[in-house]
This record gives sequence, structure tokens and C-alpha cells, in this order.
Amino acid sequence: MVVSTYLIALGSNRPGKAGSPRAQLAAALARIDEVVAASRIRDTPPLGPSIRRFANMAAIVESRATPPELLRSLKAIERDFGRRRGQRWGARSLDLDIILWSGGTWASAGLIVPHPAFRERDFVLAPACEIAADWRDPVSTLTLRQLHARLTRPRPAPRCVPLGAGP
Repeated sequence: MVVSTYLIALGSNRPGKAGSPRAQLAAALARIDEVVAASRIRDTPPLGPSIRRFANMAAIVESRATPPELLRSLKAIERDFGRRRGQRWGARSLDLDIILWSGGTWASAGLIVPHPAFRERDFVLAPACEIAADWRDPVSTLTLRQLHARLTRPRPAPRCVPLGAGP
């Protein structure tokens, strides 16, 4: 059986069975089989309606599991740590997502790899760059470092045109 490499994003912004969001991530990381690298934990602002800050990190996992098999394992860990499905982007005790897979792309009911929104999320790209900066996105063919640089580069402020003034 083939060993695949996965990039997993971990996040939490609500205390759970292991304690604080940072403790939740550390304990969840210990439960994931075959972790070969892990980023540091970062505190990040919330996305969407949640008001609590998140703790986020990334991990590289080597596994013989297919993407759906690994996803089932990650969702079981989420449930064990008190994750309950509810409001999208709301507070959560643990969130584990498959971001990339060494096999390229995967699409099935309930799972799309690469994760559809990872290219626009600094809280995924920044920790991922710590451990896999040269990994290429199979869709854009850009490295994680390049995607992160594009996302975080300074941009000029939009030009304002006074009301009533034509172009």
C-alpha cells in the first residue's frame, strides 16, 4: 500500500476536553498518527461571526489511509474533543482539515482536496509555510510560500473619485 503525505490544518477557539484552545491543539496533534512535522501554534483573529480568537497550526502527516479514510479519522478526533456541528464559522473546540495531499487532487462527497478556501486564509498558509513552504498547490502550481506572499503583500489603497466627478 502507498504511503501518502498530507498537510493538515488544526484550529480551535473554544476550550474543550483538553483545556484551552492551545491545549486542544497540542492534545489533538498527539492523537493524529504519523505526524512528521508540526508548526508552532499561532493566535489568529476569527473568520466570520465568531468573536473568539483562534489558535491555529499545521501538521504534515504520512499515512497509508486514503483521503476519505483520513478524514473519517480526523472527524472522530474532533468528536472526541467535543466538536459539535453547528453554526458555520462559529466557535469550535477543534477543527481538523485536510489541506493538501501528495496524490494531487481529490473530489468526493464531503471532501475536496486541495481545501477549496486555503489559498485565501493566512491562518492556514502562515503555519503551513513553516513546515512545507515548497509544497506546490496542484491547482495553481504555486508553492505555499508563493501563495502566502501573494495573500499578504501590501496593496495600494483604492483611488477615491469624488461624487459627481466623472472618470
